Amino acid sequence: MRKERILIIDDDADIRDVLNLTLSEHFTTFEANNGQEGLDIVKTKNPDLIITDYNMPVMNGAEFCRHLRRDILLRHLPIIMLTGKGETKDMVTGIESGADDYLVKPFEPEALLARIRMILKRTTRSLDANPLTHLPGNSSIMEEFQNHIDIGKPFAVGYADLDKFKVYNDKYGFEHGDEIIRALARILIETTLRHCGQEAFVGHVGGDDFIFICDDAKVDAVSSDIIDAFDKIVPSFYNESDQRAGFIVGTDRQGNSIKAGLVSVSIGIVSNMNQKITHVAQIGELGAELKKLAKLVGKSNFQRDQRKR
Repeated sequence: MRKERILIIDDDADIRDVLNLTLSEHFTTFEANNGQEGLDIVKTKNPDLIITDYNMPVMNGAEFCRHLRRDILLRHLPIIMLTGKGETKDMVTGIESGADDYLVKPFEPEALLARIRMILKRTTRSLDANPLTHLPGNSSIMEEFQNHIDIGKPFAVGYADLDKFKVYNDKYGFEHGDEIIRALARILIETTLRHCGQEAFVGHVGGDDFIFICDDAKVDAVSSDIIDAFDKIVPSFYNESDQRAGFIVGTDRQGNSIKAGLVSVSIGIVSNMNQKITHVAQIGELGAELKKLAKLVGKSNFQRDQRKR
């Protein structure tokens, strides 16, 4: 069973030791010396909860909270702020900056564990979310599909996933693969919000599979911008020699040796403009079919169903 992950941010090594002794039996822990180092670690270690001191050099706890809450994929992470006795002002500033709870030092280990368990349970219940991206998961996606069907206005659903991703994971490892998934999630969110505003919806089906929902009239432009943005950043996830070569050598699912180009993104677009969509399963069936067609192209692209049904 996977242990939940906790990031400890404190410039005092003794406090970090105490926290590690308290938490390591129950959780997987990571450490950072200040808020800036914490931001770097949180993007690679994917913690479930963060404990941060308030007073630190480089970036204090309040600044760390504000930076984290501005990140669309990390803003849901719960944060416990540690403050010293009598530092009421720091506690208030920390809460206003985005901390979910606070604890005054020195603290009782059992009190800290109880706070952590309560917050983790509350977070799990409140989020139907993918643990990697914190985007809405399958229950929310199905509900959103049904809402759009019931309303009856023109809409389009984009099914997006990554190509040549297995070969990348085999060579670079799953942690680097997770970074590509998070990068795609950010692009999907930023692009749909820019084009469609608050009416846009992005969900994470699982693995490297995503959906986005927007106005049918805007979906082509959204898809093109997603592809352009993704193709622009994806070389940065490869080492210099692989970037120059433009491919890596690996094996396919049958064990055959292959040359795989850089990871690309395929999008299949389902719309109710040319056909009547009456149930959520219909969206999934059409999306899988169109995404399969998009994958045959061999590079980032989108395919939409133009047939009238």
